[in-house]
Amino acid sequence: MIWLLLLGAALLVLIITPPLRERLRKPVDAKARQTAPGAFARLSGGLTHYRWTGPLRGPVAVCVHGLTTPSFVWNGIAKGLGAMGYRVLTYDLYGRGYSDRPQGPQDRAFFLTQLEELLQDQEAGDDVTLIGYSMGGAIATAFAAAHPERLRELILLAPAGFGRSEDRMTQIIRHVPLLGDWLMHAIYPALHIRSTGRERQLPSSVPGIIDLQQQELRYRGFIPAVLASLRGILNEDFTEELRSLHSKGVPALAIWGQEDAVIPPASAGLLAERARSVRQEDIPGAGHGLPYTHTEEVLEIIAANHRRGLA
Repeated sequence: MIWLLLLGAALLVLIITPPLRERLRKPVDAKARQTAPGAFARLSGGLTHYRWTGPLRGPVAVCVHGLTTPSFVWNGIAKGLGAMGYRVLTYDLYGRGYSDRPQGPQDRAFFLTQLEELLQDQEAGDDVTLIGYSMGGAIATAFAAAHPERLRELILLAPAGFGRSEDRMTQIIRHVPLLGDWLMHAIYPALHIRSTGRERQLPSSVPGIIDLQQQELRYRGFIPAVLASLRGILNEDFTEELRSLHSKGVPALAIWGQEDAVIPPASAGLLAERARSVRQEDIPGAGHGLPYTHTEEVLEIIAANHRRGLA
């Protein structure tokens, strides 16, 4: 009998520990935001952290980051775009960085509302270059399809939303309530640390980016936000939206890393087949972190695209 009680107690601890650990993480509050660069906008979903880089006047470029790495991922790109004459707006998606952590689904409507409200708050205008990285590529594509008249061009870096390949564990996390939630809290922190740690020896235009990425795990709401995005916007396909941009007059450029292990290899081929108007470039030796590991190559492709007059 005692063994059954001990086994039951052990199972109970195993079940409650991951969710309890989430509740014990630090909140993103005024203290956590003391060192935040930039400023904050109070939007309908909560505070959104943003930052302007570059000259006071010039064409506006808005950069949308991905699933797990907040707006600091753009530091090198934003500096380079600023040198090219752009006024660059970067911001933290809800659930990441210094922005608030509202609960609920994180689908296209959730992210589009944040972006639309931020652009209105910052009076960014209706002639914007929109740059999306990874999950931010899906957000940027959805925005471009919804508001083509507001865009000068769309630039996608290793974009998600154009084909998906996932292992059995990810399928369970996406589609099985309760069990998927528990698995996410139980195993995701270690997976995040391991996957980011593999890039520690790579060059980066963002000093200390691996530690910055891993520090996201310290704060309450980050893991639930990742889970909500996996079940929300990353469960959608945006190929048709991207294909429709040609008829709407929005030039589009997609840049891929040839060694990307995150985005399915078939994504570029799918776009070439179904969205032929999208100009595509790839960077040899680059993985999924190309905005910070291959910053100069990304900037040169953007600059060359402009010189050709194709954007």
